[in-house]
Amino acid sequence: MPANILWNSPQRPRATLVLAHGAGAPMDNGWMNDMAALLAERGIRVARFEFEYMAGRRQGVRRPPPRADTLLGEYRAVVEQLGRQDAPLFIGGKSMGGRVASMIADELHDAGAIAGLVCLGYPFHPPEKPEQVRTAHLLGLRTPTLICQGTRDPFGTREDVAGYLLSDAIGMHWLEDGDHDLRPRKAISGFTFREHLASTADAVAAFATR
Repeated sequence: MPANILWNSPQRPRATLVLAHGAGAPMDNGWMNDMAALLAERGIRVARFEFEYMAGRRQGVRRPPPRADTLLGEYRAVVEQLGRQDAPLFIGGKSMGGRVASMIADELHDAGAIAGLVCLGYPFHPPEKPEQVRTAHLLGLRTPTLICQGTRDPFGTREDVAGYLLSDAIGMHWLEDGDHDLRPRKAISGFTFREHLASTADAVAAFATR
C-alpha cells in the first residue's frame, strides 16, 4: 500500500528531502512540524511519511519500534513512490528515521536516485550504553551526508563522536548544549531552542543546495 505523504512545499523548491520520524513519535509531532516548516521557508520541499508500525497507532494498534534493519524496504518503497523529482532528492530523518535512511543511502546514491543524506540527531548508541555503537556502516559511507547533533545528545555527544571512525563523506553540524531534540539549556548555552532549530534548517538548506 502506498505511504501517506505529508508535504511542506515552497513555491520554487531547490531540493526535496524525505524526512522520516523517530522511533517514538509520528510524522506530524510538534518537532517534525516545526522542522518541516523551517526547511520549507528556506526552499526545501519536505516529504514526510510514517513506517507501518507508527501508522498503525492511528488505528489504535500499538507496537514497539522494530529493529531499524527491518524498515529498509519501507523506506525504499517511499523513494520509489515519489519517483523523479524536479529538484535534487535527499533522504534522512529524525533519530531512527535518519539511521534507517543511512543504511540504504549508498545503494540509492549509486543508482542516481538521491543526491545526499541528512540525519537530525543520529542515534550513535543507546542512551547510557556507549559500548553499543551503531557506526559500522558509517565508516565506508560514500553518500554526501550531513549530521546535525546536539553536543550533549545522550545518543552521541561531541566527545563520543570524536572517538569514532567516520567516513570523510560525513559532515557534522553541532548545536551547542543541544539534547537529542537539539534543545539547549538557555542559561548555560545562551541559545534558545528556536535558534537551534533555525540553525539546523540553515545548515540543511546550505548542504542541500550547494
